[in-house]
Amino acid sequence: MSENLEFDDISQEFMGAMMPGKLKFTNNEIIFKQGKTGNVETIASDQIDLLNWQRLAGKWGLRVFTKDGVLHRFGPFREALREKLSKFFSNSFELPCEERDLCIKGWNWGTARFKGKVLTFDIAGNPAFELPLNQVSNCTTGKNEVIMEFHQSDVAPVSMMELRFHIPTSGDVVSGSEDAVEAFQEQVMSQASVISATGDAMASFKEIQCLTPRGRYEFKIYQKFVHLHGKTFDYKIPMTTVLRLFLLPHNDNRQIFFVMNLDPPIKQGMTRYPFLILLFNKEDETTLELPQSEKELESKFGGKLEKEMTGPTYEILSRLMRVLVGRKITSPGSFRGKNKSVCVPCTYKASAGYVYPLERSFLYIYKPQVIYVKFEEVLSVNFARSGGSTRSFDIEVEMKGGPLHTFSSIAKDEQGNLYDYISQKKLKIKSKGKGDDGPLDDDKGHAGHDAYLERVKAEAEEDDDDDGDEESEDEDFKLPAEEGSDVDLEYDSNASSTPSEDEDDDGAGGGGGGGSGDDSAKKSSKKKKKKEKEKKKESKPRKERTSKKKQKREDDGRPKRPPTAYFLWLNENREKIKSKNPGISVTELTKKAGEMWREMGPSDKKEHEAKQEELKKKYDAEMSEWKASGKAAAASAAAKATKSPTKEKQARKTESSPRKSATAASASGGSGSGFKSKEYIESDDSSSDDDSPKKGKKSKKSENEDSGSASSDSGGDSD
Repeated sequence: MSENLEFDDISQEFMGAMMPGKLKFTNNEIIFKQGKTGNVETIASDQIDLLNWQRLAGKWGLRVFTKDGVLHRFGPFREALREKLSKFFSNSFELPCEERDLCIKGWNWGTARFKGKVLTFDIAGNPAFELPLNQVSNCTTGKNEVIMEFHQSDVAPVSMMELRFHIPTSGDVVSGSEDAVEAFQEQVMSQASVISATGDAMASFKEIQCLTPRGRYEFKIYQKFVHLHGKTFDYKIPMTTVLRLFLLPHNDNRQIFFVMNLDPPIKQGMTRYPFLILLFNKEDETTLELPQSEKELESKFGGKLEKEMTGPTYEILSRLMRVLVGRKITSPGSFRGKNKSVCVPCTYKASAGYVYPLERSFLYIYKPQVIYVKFEEVLSVNFARSGGSTRSFDIEVEMKGGPLHTFSSIAKDEQGNLYDYISQKKLKIKSKGKGDDGPLDDDKGHAGHDAYLERVKAEAEEDDDDDGDEESEDEDFKLPAEEGSDVDLEYDSNASSTPSEDEDDDGAGGGGGGGSGDDSAKKSSKKKKKKEKEKKKESKPRKERTSKKKQKREDDGRPKRPPTAYFLWLNENREKIKSKNPGISVTELTKKAGEMWREMGPSDKKEHEAKQEELKKKYDAEMSEWKASGKAAAASAAAKATKSPTKEKQARKTESSPRKSATAASASGGSGSGFKSKEYIESDDSSSDDDSPKKGKKSKKSENEDSGSASSDSGGDSD
């Protein structure tokens, strides 16, 4: 038994376009999965008739011809893989895979040969080109010619729409045929994919509400296609273009969506509709009688359909489509919202809709379009804050191909259910809010290991072990009064003032005297003050500050807290990470280590978690001994002794604050307008005479506190 072979960069030819995907060879079959649609095509080994190699743009293409006349083409393959695959086919399929030469003469006359569903045009015994007949939409005849029309491909950059064959009158193309032109047409039409509304429809549903394309249509179901007949547009949808079917209830539980995923999509002008959305009321019921007999239904559909069917309209239509298309209907999964709903209301680019978390994908339905996101294509999911609102949040789904889908304005109550559901699907979660480094929710907003969070928690627990000890100020900090600081110069009444300062104060206090102060003198005094401050700052020696917590551990003999399991693992593997990633920075190293730690399984972390438990037990024992020795009480007493300098500093600050406000008030009073009207002066004099006893009392009290402020009050009374 040979091993399986897989290729991730192989394409399949489909209607003139190369569709990329994954190709897998097993002992019994060939499997190809399209990357765009996810459609899987399987070819059993016992159904293969021929295998050939053909040249394909400098490389090799694989031609697989089945016994039922279908041609499959895959490529490109490198020269080195050609021999390997030939041996695999010989051992597993027992079929030779030989090279098939193509005619490159460029002649336009030759022989047309029909084999299965393929038309081959040979020139001088070698094939020039091949045409799959299932891509022919129509075939007509002229006097001596046959006109073949093809289905248009929405994927291929260039599509062949028509091809004409001239058939000479002498001789027959098909042996035994009386009319060569008609014989040629019959051969083509027997295998062509012609959509024609001939015969009776199996079922017809009138006035079906369709969201995309918008309108009400008559929905006619034939055995090979669906016909949508509206007032303006008509659409014919082949059953082979239907990829997926969804039956999803509306959020109001009164309506239901029936969604059909189409490839290629239906077109309306330049607009493409890859999803057909039908909306039904649950209460609407219908009775349907199929035109086929019971025997025909049994032979064609295996008893999956009955001649008479009665029930809700959406159930009958979905049942017919499931049988005719041959695909399962996707229904809601295990997710349930806050009101036991299977969907979550949200918005996408200012369009309101509903997102359905299914078992293998997200499906978002809104008015103009549908978004289908498969879990296998999701790179990460981010729970983000919704702008400045605290009642809603956003979900950002980042795809592996690059695009980002943001579903916003989701109610806060849905966060827990969505987070649990996405975690069960094993999707990578990034739970940080916009503009914030913290998680969205402290309990549920973190999907993996956070080294910074563990360090913060460890420090918080360490602070709890201090038995309520309060932290003291840094010992190297001294009050400004001890060294003659700037506070004394500005607010202390005993501080000596320079002549320029006195002139400045007089000018400011008597600002109503017509602006006697000089601007140049004020500027020079301010410059002198700044120079004196800078000199004093430079003369002060700087002392190196030491961490208070480090001093505590060195002085009181407190045992050191043990590291977590993550840090134990990081210390052992730090050099390995550096060797595998030369030149990596510290931040990138910690980020890389965090990702590696998250990917590790519980069995890999078990060793370091056991070490952490041992160190934790040792730490608890040492901590109890340290407390029993009396060192903890001495440390708390030393911490309380450091409170007195703090109280003195606060008292000095409270003393300086009223003087500061008084000085600011006098400065603001002097900065007003220098002109006073007659009415203002008279009212001011009368009010000062009435209030003179009160002001006198205040001035006596202020003389003991500040001589400068007392003199200014007496001057105000004399006015």
